[in-house]
Amino acid sequence: MNSYDVIIIGGGAAGMTAGIYTSREMLSTLLIEKRMTGGLAAEIELIENYPGFPEGTTGMDLMDKMRNQAQKFGVKIAEFEEVISVKPGAGNEIIVQTVKEEKHSVEYSAYSVIVASGTVPKPLNIPGEKEFRGRGISYCATCDGPLYKDKQVAVIGCGNSGLQEGESLLKHAKSVTFVAFSPYMVGSKILQERIKKNKKARFFLNHRLISINGDEFVDSITVKDRNNSQEKKLKVSGVFIYKGFLPATDFLKKAEIKLDEVGYIETNDKMETSIPGIYAVGDIRSKMVRQIDVACGEATTAAVAASHQIQILK
Repeated sequence: MNSYDVIIIGGGAAGMTAGIYTSREMLSTLLIEKRMTGGLAAEIELIENYPGFPEGTTGMDLMDKMRNQAQKFGVKIAEFEEVISVKPGAGNEIIVQTVKEEKHSVEYSAYSVIVASGTVPKPLNIPGEKEFRGRGISYCATCDGPLYKDKQVAVIGCGNSGLQEGESLLKHAKSVTFVAFSPYMVGSKILQERIKKNKKARFFLNHRLISINGDEFVDSITVKDRNNSQEKKLKVSGVFIYKGFLPATDFLKKAEIKLDEVGYIETNDKMETSIPGIYAVGDIRSKMVRQIDVACGEATTAAVAASHQIQILK
């Protein structure tokens, strides 16, 4: 079994920050990410509210810098390796089981595990959602926006994620239709004002998306007006979905960690979960605000707390 002082699950901003701190404390640190490192932050085209970047920065650039910094201090990064189980082991060990692309299982042990696994897009559970995934449905405008140059697309959701990604799409698409269940946009005012001024943006607020339509690829969506129940079919070639997220906690079932009513991990002010030696930081944690700088602060707290605890155990 491969043993480390600290294992971090998740390669987004929270995971990278935790790794920077634990590795600087000379603790052997393994960071495991089931995809490529960067997380949801890497998919944001323009980040304007992260301190130290008055002109803004791209999510990809910010996360590249964090990764380079973590590796500089000695963090070992394992990409495309998915954690399937976390559970207490003998003595003070925490056992982490993973599966790689080759489908063979690997077991690791550590004194401390910092969970920074983040969230996954919430399914809409409507006709066409599964059928057209990857064939007109996307969850990342930064990734796929250029594919829709001079085409009509729809953004589902008008929170910060939907508006940020919609603003990116407006640079490429012929038109962007914003569909929101609520009668008003809930994203930040500065984003709302910029998008409202763009002539290529149109809005269907207080509408429910009821189906995504097409043959081999998406060619339209059907929405229903919540005021009068009137249905409209809107011609689009792409659908970008930002209807919220669900916590990525399935792999924690064996650990029996305490979760809130939605499924996010509950912690104390040291980011400790209900299981000794396991911490939770970032979007996976039960809290009010989910922002990159908040995730970094939580990761710092968890890393310092874990470092102190490991010094006692060792």
